[in-house]
Amino acid sequence: MKLVKSLTILLVIAVIGIFASVHFAPLKTATFLVEFKRDIAGLERKTISLADGNQYVYLEGGKGETLVLLHGFGADKDNFTEVSPYLTGDFHVIAPDHIGFGESSKPTGADYSPIAQAQRLHELVARLGLERFHLGGSSMGGHIAMTYATLYPHEVKSLWLLDPGGVWSAPEAEMRTIIRKTGVNPLTAKTPEEFRKVFDIVMSKPPFIPGFVLDEMAKKRIANFDLEQNIFAQLSADNVEERVRGLTTPTLLVWGAEDRVLNPEAAPILEGLLTNVKTIIMPGIGHLPMLEAPKQTATDLKAFIADLPE
Repeated sequence: MKLVKSLTILLVIAVIGIFASVHFAPLKTATFLVEFKRDIAGLERKTISLADGNQYVYLEGGKGETLVLLHGFGADKDNFTEVSPYLTGDFHVIAPDHIGFGESSKPTGADYSPIAQAQRLHELVARLGLERFHLGGSSMGGHIAMTYATLYPHEVKSLWLLDPGGVWSAPEAEMRTIIRKTGVNPLTAKTPEEFRKVFDIVMSKPPFIPGFVLDEMAKKRIANFDLEQNIFAQLSADNVEERVRGLTTPTLLVWGAEDRVLNPEAAPILEGLLTNVKTIIMPGIGHLPMLEAPKQTATDLKAFIADLPE
């Protein structure tokens, strides 16, 4: 009886402590939760500088063949912490913040086109001593990954494209319709309320994220609002289709059937351009499969890579 009473008291103290930390130190609590997720995934935060002085911040962990993962527009390296626990037992995972996003450098007036980002990434992987690796990318990250594979084809063992951007001949998705009709980009945010709406359009089955964590995430996005407008314009001006025509890199193309950001009908367009592609359409999933269905998304990737010829 005394043991039960003691455990109850400890539980009450723990709950009070959690609520107090959320109320009085939301940033520290949010940071702790992010780091806890990284620890579960076996990922460690690291930094490295480029020759021009810009700095990449990235996550690294796991063992096996190297898998470089590129996040999408407005996101950051932690977009891959949900899926990484299912990957780091089989792969050496590296997930950088693109220059212009997350904790990496954000130079004003820089070239943020997919070609320029791919060239920066090439310097990053060279500094990390990588020669051959698998390359995955979500949305804008997929746009950059495809571009990288065309510029440096001998370095990329395979491509993993998660609802990739850059296929602008596809039918207009809801995101583009909103931009055309209102002039407002629903992927950017100037207020915490607008930031929460971003989650509504990018995911059909979002993972649970406490409200105070969302608010801390919102602060970073709001601070980056002006730069993101510039980057989005440069992305929109770059069509990847002719660039990837005839690309022979083995490719796993994954698309959420409920994607409201980029139309899933872009998938058959890419199938007609790439020469070695397998496509998976995920029912009930939105724009970010690796966040909405991390275990299944990772399982599909591992099966794909396991079937590649030596």
